[in-house]
Amino acid sequence: MKNPLLLVSAVVVALAFVSCATSSTPEQRIASRSAAYEKLSQKHKDLVSRGEISEGMSKEAVSLAWGSPDGTVEGLRNGKEMERWDYQGTRSVVTNNFFGGYRTGYGYGYRYSGFGGGFGPTISYVPYRKASVWFVRGRVDEWERSQ
Repeated sequence: MKNPLLLVSAVVVALAFVSCATSSTPEQRIASRSAAYEKLSQKHKDLVSRGEISEGMSKEAVSLAWGSPDGTVEGLRNGKEMERWDYQGTRSVVTNNFFGGYRTGYGYGYRYSGFGGGFGPTISYVPYRKASVWFVRGRVDEWERSQ
């Protein structure tokens, strides 16, 4: 082993990535909030355990099925108070860029100047609204989810 510090650093970064990339599942949410799950009707328990929602579900049931929302909006719809829960996702976008220009600087003890540049892809992650749930009187009135 040439550099044990490099190995330890790589393991720490990998563990941090895995812990961030792993979102909670319905099973994990049910296990951590079993009392709330037990209060649901059998129909809603079945849906929640599959990560699905339906009209008439409570906020607690939606939270168990889909997790906590990334944002909420309150307002009026047809004269009734409503609340919308939004869930966010990200999509990767690849663009090809040309970069270059006249450069000056120092490197390896030498001064350099001249033109430089290149062409290469850039990957960006763009947020989007992947799902929304509308509640009226604390119950699901409508919902939508992108595929």
